[in-house]
Amino acid sequence: MHFTINNPSWHQTLPAHTNCGAGPHNARADLSANFRHKSVVSGMASKIIRKLRTTVRKVNTTEESVEDFPERSELDDDTEGFSARLSGTLSFGDAGLADEDCCETAAMNSGPEFLQSFESDGIDYTESPLGELKPSNMLTTQLQENWNKSRRNLIVEKLVFEVTSANVVHDSSSKYVAYTIHVIKSGSFDDNKALIIRRYTDFAKLNVELHKHFKEEMGNVVFPKKIIRRNFTHETIAKRSRAFEQYLQHIHSIADICKSKVFLEFFYLRDLKAGQGLLRGGMCEDALETLVNAFHLQQKLCSLDTEHLLFTQASISVCYQELDRLDEAQTYCEQALQTINNQENHPLLVPLLHSNIRLSWKIAKDKRESEAKLQQIQEAGIDVLNQPSLKEHLIKDFLE
Repeated sequence: MHFTINNPSWHQTLPAHTNCGAGPHNARADLSANFRHKSVVSGMASKIIRKLRTTVRKVNTTEESVEDFPERSELDDDTEGFSARLSGTLSFGDAGLADEDCCETAAMNSGPEFLQSFESDGIDYTESPLGELKPSNMLTTQLQENWNKSRRNLIVEKLVFEVTSANVVHDSSSKYVAYTIHVIKSGSFDDNKALIIRRYTDFAKLNVELHKHFKEEMGNVVFPKKIIRRNFTHETIAKRSRAFEQYLQHIHSIADICKSKVFLEFFYLRDLKAGQGLLRGGMCEDALETLVNAFHLQQKLCSLDTEHLLFTQASISVCYQELDRLDEAQTYCEQALQTINNQENHPLLVPLLHSNIRLSWKIAKDKRESEAKLQQIQEAGIDVLNQPSLKEHLIKDFLE
């Protein structure tokens, strides 16, 4: 008696054994030796499994052995998993390979060397009921992590300046075009909205200031010329939009300019002053939106001005506190304390510590570190009890 698998691409005759209960196990052992060393595509694997399942059922009808053969439900579950593994399809978080490429890669790498490479990386392999080596449940997760790490090493992050809209504005004394520019970090998922709204005269002033401070570096930078007529046609607005994108991209690529005070403040200083004014007027929701936008701009532009960053973080914390959003308020307060870096003479340190202690107590968070720091400052002879609140400091602070 022989078990025969009829397949045009792989024909093999398996000898039967006198012990019918043990026969299926020897057949599976022979199959597993071939599975380790042959590249099997998903269609072939499915046909083999169906043939093997039918053969095993026929043998079991003559003599069943509970100890030697798994239950049918267990076999079905495992063969389904086995078929899925042979299909060569991996689901990555990022669509880095098409399905055909995944299958081809899995086929090429299905030999012992491929298994050995993953074993050296700490991936465990276990023996399945059908005898083949299968990776543990963590294999797909580790492959995803390795794939994402390799993608991050290859992708270069950079800033992109994109004019997303241009609107003609009429006010009491003039008419101009307001350009909305989004600052986007490409090469990564960027969900932090950051934008500015500027007109031609704003760009012209920036260009003049940059020429004053960086005459040599600005020698090859092209700035769109001012025109007298047809300023508000669609064609002119479209050309200027592209010109402003290229202008910002060019000057941002110059190392000395992109970190300069005049360049950075062109983006976020206006929002900081507007946010401070709104905070003074008690319009905390509007102030919060403006300040968060300024914060995202500072992060993306990698601003090194710690005073502006500190003002922004502390102001956002105050806005969240006024809106009774205490978790967010405490988070930004803690960030501001990290930015201030324990400068004992800084006027915002004591108000920030008081605010952080109060917020941490309200949200049941550990406040002992801030309390110890405040006690240390008090022992140094600094009055920590009779100081203005954090909000009072911020609305009086003069931004430069």
